[in-house]
Amino acid sequence: MEASRRVSLRLLAIIGCCACLGGCRAQLPIPARTDGFVYGGKPPAWGETVVVEAFFDPVCPDSRDAWPALKKAVEHYGSRVSVVVHLFPLPYHSYAFVACRSIHTVNMLNPPFVYPLLEKFFKYQEDYYNQPTYTKSRATVVDEITKNLVVPIIGETNLSAYKAGFNDSQSDQAARISFKNGCARGVAATPYFFVNGIPISESIGPPLEYKYWISILGPLVGKM
Repeated sequence: MEASRRVSLRLLAIIGCCACLGGCRAQLPIPARTDGFVYGGKPPAWGETVVVEAFFDPVCPDSRDAWPALKKAVEHYGSRVSVVVHLFPLPYHSYAFVACRSIHTVNMLNPPFVYPLLEKFFKYQEDYYNQPTYTKSRATVVDEITKNLVVPIIGETNLSAYKAGFNDSQSDQAARISFKNGCARGVAATPYFFVNGIPISESIGPPLEYKYWISILGPLVGKM
């Protein structure tokens, strides 16, 4: 598992380098709004709050394990800390892009749906790992995600609008931009964190604990 992870990280690093070289010849698409989803309805105010950016893959176990400690720390500091989650679908997780596209779609329906759905993916992500879905068609897995994860969040009344949005090019483009945004910023694995725009070197490894976040955020909040 660890060896496979190291190989995958090398592959992503190569892809990222190629993307950067390609950037000399072509401009990355600029979205109409800044990428990412603000947690708790507290938009990041640069210079007024400490801003944590988290790059998560909804079907990555490390992303799942990292979220509770960060969430607890952010809630501890209230309005003094803002969190923005960026979706980064890892190519070696077969249904990561579908998961990210689902989240972008519910955001278009109603932004408060985003974090409940992300946490739903975290809770049941093992059902959508590569092995359990190996013999299933993409259509079957998409239908299962819709029925088992999405509908309990958005309700049956929004189902037709969700399906239309999921199959619309806008959700596809939004998910692609999220991935390209991560590559452009040097992200090669999940979870990956930035605090006030600076990457956290301990991002890759065991999940960062609550006490670690307090040690990072506490002094910064004190200087605000």
